[in-house]
Amino acid sequence: MTRLSTLSRSIANRVAIVTGAGSGMGRATAHLLADEGAQVALIDVNEEGLRQVEGEIQASGYPCRAWVLDLLDREGIARVVTEIAEHFGGIDILVNNAGISIPAPIESDHYIEAWDKVVNVLLTAQTLMVRAALPYLRASDAARIVNIASTEGLGATKYGSPYTAAKTGVIGLTRSMAVEFGREGITVNCVCPGPINTGMTSAIDASDKVVFAKRRTAIGRYGEPEEVAHATLSLVLPAMRYVTGVALPADGGLTIKNA
Repeated sequence: MTRLSTLSRSIANRVAIVTGAGSGMGRATAHLLADEGAQVALIDVNEEGLRQVEGEIQASGYPCRAWVLDLLDREGIARVVTEIAEHFGGIDILVNNAGISIPAPIESDHYIEAWDKVVNVLLTAQTLMVRAALPYLRASDAARIVNIASTEGLGATKYGSPYTAAKTGVIGLTRSMAVEFGREGITVNCVCPGPINTGMTSAIDASDKVVFAKRRTAIGRYGEPEEVAHATLSLVLPAMRYVTGVALPADGGLTIKNA
């Protein structure tokens, strides 16, 4: 049967970078992009988790390679992105997923230290990754950037101002870059995960998660990393060329539920 549509939903053989790929949503995103045929470059500071994900993907027969990198290392970012482009022959997709959270009351002694680290990892590193990847993305015929933000960028939780400020900044950064790169065919979007079962939320008691999710979300449960990964996948498809500057909540309806 002849297809009636004209735009491709395939990312086969596309080169994708995923930061924070050693666990959680990054791991799920790397697996999903590999399952869909992409060549995946994995970046994480956690070498043990990173090598495990690399082994999982390679054992499935998909091309991938891991780079251990602390995103606080600005020179390292430029070096690794260049190595990735040289290894795979270009870059088509950049998923800025790496995350960190350090709760800190604003008057606490460690607040400025927490602020600097959280903002540098969550916001500054995303900017540096884009700057490093941009020459290669410009050479792609379907360049896609997805920045992972959070529903904390759409609201706030006490003692989390460094995280909230950084994630709000990610949304603003995404919109600004979408306008800046739009005429070049490079789309820039962000995903705002809500309550997700990841390492970052593992310390929360399971019963508290149930109570929170039933009270605050429309779906009534915590989400899973792969569910967020599918939102990301949708935004990196070649066919998704007329969607840019979007902040997409993947939150089970948390941001729209009043009661």
